[in-house]
Amino acid sequence: MKRQEAIETVLRLLTNELVIHCNGMVSREAFNTLDRPENFYMIGSMGLTASLALGVALARPDRKVMAFDGDGGVLMNLGTLAEVGSIKPKNLFHLCFDNGVYGSTGNQPTLARTVDLDQMARSAGYRIVERVNEKTALEKAVKTLREKDGPVFLLIKVVPEEKYETAGRVTLSPEEIRDRFMAAVGRQA
Repeated sequence: MKRQEAIETVLRLLTNELVIHCNGMVSREAFNTLDRPENFYMIGSMGLTASLALGVALARPDRKVMAFDGDGGVLMNLGTLAEVGSIKPKNLFHLCFDNGVYGSTGNQPTLARTVDLDQMARSAGYRIVERVNEKTALEKAVKTLREKDGPVFLLIKVVPEEKYETAGRVTLSPEEIRDRFMAAVGRQA
């Protein structure tokens, strides 16, 4: 399964969840697939997706919060796994799209090819940790796991693109992204 297919699969299942999208191709593909005010697109700040999602989850414990992360971003800030596992926010759902490369900068390999990120999340204290690698399993996991108490870590194994990726950029300004997301966070579920 390609990352774009995985992102589309998850986005189609969303209702009112607040979603933090990591920088790079995940934000670009999500924006070009299903833009919505509940989406916060990281423009830079690699490695901080789960940190921001944790803050939103703690600020709004009545809302489901999802982090759409990449393997490179998770590896860049492993301390956040421990923080999430220690605090255990019930409303945090952390998805890691793992293709084993930095797809936004030319497909350089990440350490995810030799490090099991799902096992790291389990060791860090996430309540539920699962791994999927095909669309049907992904759909089932998202439908099932988002109804459980978190934190949940879902490792989504995807294949790297064969060539450098070129999805269109997010066309909203950082201020527009911030303002409309803040309004969405402020709304009651």
